[in-house]
Amino acid sequence: MPEVTNHASRAELARCAPPRRPPAEHALISLLALNGLRVSEATGAHIEALGIERGHQTLVITRKRGKVVTIPLAPRTARAIDLAIGERTEGPILLTTDGRRLNRHGAGRMVRRIARRAGISKPVGPHTLRHAFITAAPDAGVPLRDVPEAASHADPRTTMRYDRARTSLDRHATYIVAAYVAGGRPVGHRRAGHGPPGLLRPGGPSPKH
Repeated sequence: MPEVTNHASRAELARCAPPRRPPAEHALISLLALNGLRVSEATGAHIEALGIERGHQTLVITRKRGKVVTIPLAPRTARAIDLAIGERTEGPILLTTDGRRLNRHGAGRMVRRIARRAGISKPVGPHTLRHAFITAAPDAGVPLRDVPEAASHADPRTTMRYDRARTSLDRHATYIVAAYVAGGRPVGHRRAGHGPPGLLRPGGPSPKH
């Protein structure tokens, strides 16, 4: 079945991602819509790859072409993952109801089911949510230079050129997009960091938000 690429609005994205969902559904939607992961990256994620780095809750994933990267998790995504894994300490983060790894086809069916329950009549698939993350990021106030890194675009010309050397977990788009989808105001100017409230950065005080 071809991938669905319909555009999802901010309101539709929010309706697909309320916190009160079955844990696996909430975790999947959060990884796709708030971190912009590809469906294979989300379904391939493992519990052992979760960690903490410089105050960020993180997940190590394998991108296209085998590139291994560490991404930060917005607080609501981290909570959703915690609920999805329960007491488990190893294995896939996302499981089916019978305990098997959720694959891309099962994830597609899950997303379509969630969209229907949310009252969205147009076709919605996993890539729709990833696409929504990428398009919501600039509207939410994420600098365009940070979007290709967050989306793992191989060619930065798809958005604009950016300085990889200055990319950090603090500036990752997931924090701003998560707040934006939840109803926060778009950021009107670039700040030194986007990290979670209370994050202590080396050599400086906590940011004021």
